[in-house]
Amino acid sequence: MQQMFEIASSRGVGAAGTKPTVIALHCSGSSGRQWNKLVSALGDRCTLIAPDHIGCGATRPWSGNHRFCLADEAARILDIVDAQNGAVHLVGHSYGGGVALRVARERSERIASLSLYEPTAFHVLRSMDPDGRTALGQILSVASGVSRDVTAGDYQAAARRFVDYWNGEGTWTGMTPKFRTELVRYIPKAPLEFSALVEEPAPLAAFRRMAFPVLLMRGALAPEPTALIVQKLFSIMRDAVIEEISNAGHMGPFSHAELVSDMIAAHVLRAAGLDRLAERDTSASEPASGAHSH
Repeated sequence: MQQMFEIASSRGVGAAGTKPTVIALHCSGSSGRQWNKLVSALGDRCTLIAPDHIGCGATRPWSGNHRFCLADEAARILDIVDAQNGAVHLVGHSYGGGVALRVARERSERIASLSLYEPTAFHVLRSMDPDGRTALGQILSVASGVSRDVTAGDYQAAARRFVDYWNGEGTWTGMTPKFRTELVRYIPKAPLEFSALVEEPAPLAAFRRMAFPVLLMRGALAPEPTALIVQKLFSIMRDAVIEEISNAGHMGPFSHAELVSDMIAAHVLRAAGLDRLAERDTSASEPASGAHSH
């Protein structure tokens, strides 16, 4: 059964009295609760749906019925998209960003905007110059180590290797027992995600055809693979902007949660036209002789 973290307000906005829907996809080993700060940033102007990925949060592990691929994860999100009235705003971090790209490719006509923080769309690296291939080799090395540890049944070692790569050496040691337990539960799925992201059969031309506004974010301390992926996507997407977060790494949506959430919310509200509504409301409430600056 799919677990969802959903925030909805009874007050509608917009011409039709309905609020834009934001679907936010978390990173590997996390859950929909990752987006609490985004809920605050959006306020009551949008409905936010943050589903748990397979094997994360309260969602069951992968069934093992066939070889896992990104389409399996995306299928659950596509069901959510199809259940909404009108276009949706997609948000994704890391693995969630890779899934969001797959969803956007399959339902481009239903996407109002896309916000991605360092999507781990490793397949993009395959089409790049030697730097891209070197970065892909780095990821494949990490994936191979995690897979070996999982196969050997040493989930603690696998989780440590995974966490310290994305967060920095020693991060695993400093984590609370609660977070360690959650990541150990998740870690058997990590090799499946690595393979799915590397083997995803998405041509770059598919990203060139995306006509909706795209916000691409990366940390100034991003690992080389995701930094290159963000730069490549920016170079080929027709309506994209790129933002770099100072002193942030791959886990910026956690370490700089408020700033990242504010950036995403601003992008979503601008794409939905709600920033202009807010400006009109503000100007209408100001005295005629007054001046306003911010």
